[in-house]
Amino acid sequence: MKKHLIALDLDGTLLKDDKTISTKTWKVIQQAKHAGHTIAIATGRPYRASKMYYQQLGLSTPIVNFNGAYVHHPADHSFRSFHEPLDLDLARTVIETCRTLNVQNMLAEVLDDVYMDEHDESFIDLLAFQGPVTGAGRLERVLPNSPTSLLVYPQEGTAERLQELLSSSEAQGMHQRSWGEPHHMIEIIKKGNHKANGLEKVAAYAGLTMEDVIAFGDEDNDLEMLEAAGTGLAMGNASTDTKSVANEVIGTNEEDGIAHYLEERLKLSAYDPVLFKN
Repeated sequence: MKKHLIALDLDGTLLKDDKTISTKTWKVIQQAKHAGHTIAIATGRPYRASKMYYQQLGLSTPIVNFNGAYVHHPADHSFRSFHEPLDLDLARTVIETCRTLNVQNMLAEVLDDVYMDEHDESFIDLLAFQGPVTGAGRLERVLPNSPTSLLVYPQEGTAERLQELLSSSEAQGMHQRSWGEPHHMIEIIKKGNHKANGLEKVAAYAGLTMEDVIAFGDEDNDLEMLEAAGTGLAMGNASTDTKSVANEVIGTNEEDGIAHYLEERLKLSAYDPVLFKN
């Protein structure tokens, strides 16, 4: 059988609503690995917040973090890491623009270093934050380097207005996405960064092409990846836009959508008596 690169978004896709991987899905992915297919994670999360899933799946591939702004291999140091942060001066301009609407908080990440405009435990809890805060204070002053990502938490009812204000900065080299309900976070990365670009590097590492990719996603940050993949699958719980670009809509993240699709497409089973003796 033709070998594939299976690309997995995390939240709302591989992960159930309780942020765990179901036993069935885990077993089918192990079976796919055993059959010679390559498995990779492509997520908007930083590595520190995706490492546990990478390890749980037993992966040995590059990982796409920050929606493609950072691609690296945790175990193979010969892999040339890719890191394209937002220009520092532009980031400071964006921060100043956000202040005009009195946003609730802002967070900047430089790879796994985290800087907050205001150290707020409720904000940390809201993000299910992993790891310590590197620095806190007026963000444009404490941020020492070009950020991999900026995350803005607007005041209720101001998200659309803020995105309009920020749109003038997009031509200067930034790209923004809204997280939508329930918190309307705005995430900002360097223009041109997206999961599809990151996956091209993972595919090349595996000796495959984008035509060999089977990609699963559920949100707007998966659009480019699903469009570029040979097969793009939208979860049943995916956004309308995500479903519109997918080759097929499958079961939800709560229904083992990934497992059922791979079982049928790749002739796999979560109940292989040789691979899973227990």
